[in-house]
Amino acid sequence: MNAALSAPSNRWFILYRGPLSSCNYACGYCPFAKTKNTRAELDYDAACLSRFTDWVATRSEQIGILFTPWGEAMHHLHYQEAMRRLSHLPNVWRVAAQTNLSFAPDKLQDCHRDSTALWTTYHPTETTIPRFIAKSLSLSEIGIRHSVGVVGRKEAFEDIRSLRAKLPPEIYLWINAWKREVDYYNHEEMAELRDIDPYFDFNAHPHPSLGLACRSGHLAFTVDGQGDMRRCHFIKDIISNIYEPGFENALRPRTCSISQCRCHIGYVHLNHLKMDTIFGESLLERIPTKWEMP
Repeated sequence: MNAALSAPSNRWFILYRGPLSSCNYACGYCPFAKTKNTRAELDYDAACLSRFTDWVATRSEQIGILFTPWGEAMHHLHYQEAMRRLSHLPNVWRVAAQTNLSFAPDKLQDCHRDSTALWTTYHPTETTIPRFIAKSLSLSEIGIRHSVGVVGRKEAFEDIRSLRAKLPPEIYLWINAWKREVDYYNHEEMAELRDIDPYFDFNAHPHPSLGLACRSGHLAFTVDGQGDMRRCHFIKDIISNIYEPGFENALRPRTCSISQCRCHIGYVHLNHLKMDTIFGESLLERIPTKWEMP
């Protein structure tokens, strides 16, 4: 195994995505904007999450978890409670979640600070910069580490500049490139985005991956509400189920079976990119190990 990705064999990176699909935001670039689950659907999602949390508590492996919901999870009580419980388990080295930060940060007041983190995203059409900055500062005040990000659409450039100017310098601001249009950025725009996010180039283009070594399916895998395991969110084949005896036998070194990897939560596990050298212990929450604002 590549030395940069030599995580202990008993340390797992799990991306959990339950059946939740509702979101309280209406971003035009998101297919799940302003969808709403029924009470029965939310209860089912809560039951799936509770079962997963109970399972984590039984394991001896060191586990890092990133919640990657289709919708917005963190304004639901059952995700807040799961974050709190998981953060205090001795075998959980990290529990993180992707969130639009629309919930009250003090809901995580009782989380263990060493193991809790958030991957937060600012959506320009759904909130204001002052409101978002206030919530980011509240997270910092209670000791919850977090990154801040935004989708790099051209109409968001002024907001991106304002975010970087108003966020504390120790908060990393990442930019997800808009890759739905070829050659979307000109040279000057690329240079400006690199000045704000020095790791922007990693996200600015798809990474060829077919036949290349990847941690997914070995030390990293996804779990859905039923417990079904997949190598990653982008390879749909089910490799096992965490609630079945012997599921560990499905975890082994593999090479990628798709032509390219386009998303941060996928390509961070490609061996040759050595993303561990950038993010280290904060790989799941997307915070560089030695962040200094440009």
